[in-house]
Amino acid sequence: MLFRQLEYLVALSRERHFARAAQACHVSQPALSEAIRKLEDELGVPLVLRGRRYEGLTPEGERIVVWAQRLLADRDALKSEVGALRTGLSGRIRIGSVPTASGAVALLTAPFCLAHPLVTVEVAADLRSEDILRRLRNFEIDAGVTYLHKGLAEHFRAVPLYEERYVLLTGTADAPEHRSTATWAEASRLPLCLLTEAMQGRQVLDEVFAEAGVRPSPRVETDSVAALFAHVRTGRWAGIVPHTWLHVFGVPHGMRAVPMTEPARSVPVGLVTVVREPESVMARALREVAGRTDVAAALDRLPGDPVPR
Repeated sequence: MLFRQLEYLVALSRERHFARAAQACHVSQPALSEAIRKLEDELGVPLVLRGRRYEGLTPEGERIVVWAQRLLADRDALKSEVGALRTGLSGRIRIGSVPTASGAVALLTAPFCLAHPLVTVEVAADLRSEDILRRLRNFEIDAGVTYLHKGLAEHFRAVPLYEERYVLLTGTADAPEHRSTATWAEASRLPLCLLTEAMQGRQVLDEVFAEAGVRPSPRVETDSVAALFAHVRTGRWAGIVPHTWLHVFGVPHGMRAVPMTEPARSVPVGLVTVVREPESVMARALREVAGRTDVAAALDRLPGDPVPR
C-alpha cells in the first residue's frame, strides 16, 4: 500500500468525480482509477461504487477514507516534526474561519509567520462552525477560529480569543451624539442592509431580533461583508455588524458605531484544534502564538488608533 493510493482515494471522496480528483492530484484519470483499483485488490474489498459515472463509495470505502485521512495527517505531522527538529518549522498550515472572525485570524497569522518564516499559511475564511469542526476531524485543516461552546471539550482543544459583540452602523441623525447605545427594536425600524439569511452571521442576528420580540425587514441583503460596508458608506442604509469588522473596515465617514443593547449579546470565539497524540506540530505552534497574543485588545482598536506601548 502506498501513500499515493490513499491520497487518490481521499481526493475522490472529496471531489466526488474521477476527473476532478485526478486534476487535484496532478495525475491522469486512468492513473488514479488504476491506483484505487490496486488498493481495492490489496485490501480485498470494493471501495468505489462504479457505474457509467462515479456513484459514491461503498460502506467499506467510507471507513477506509477515515483511516486514510488519519494516516496521511500522521505522515504530514511526522514530516513537520522532523523538519522542525532539523531546520525549524516549515511547510503549510491550513486554518479555517467563520466569516466574522477573519480579522482575528490576521492577528494570529502575522506573529505566527514572524516566528516561523519557513511556513506558508492557507486560510479558508467563509466556513460555518460545523464545517470547521468536520474538517478538523477529517484532518482537512490544522486549526479553526470559530464560536466556542461546551460540547467542544471532548474532542477539541480551545484557546479563547475574544467575545464577539454587535454594533449598529448608522448616520448621525439616527444615532445622535447623546446616545451611546441602540436597542434591537430601534434598529429594526431603520432601513437596514444585512447579510443574507443563508449566512451564519445573519442567523445570529435574527435570533437576537426574535429575543427582542421584533423582526427586521432589510431593504438590502448581501453575502459580502465588503458589499455591506459599501452600502452603509452611502449613508442611505444602516447595518448591524460584529465589532471585529470595525477593526478591518473602520467606521464609514459620516456614520457612527454604537453598541447594541436590550438584549446585549456576546459570543465567545476561539482557536480550536483537534485532540490527537502526538499533536500536530503546526497546530501546537499556532496555539502557542494564540496563547500569548491579546486578540481582544487588538480588535477593540479601530484603524488609525495608536498602538499601546
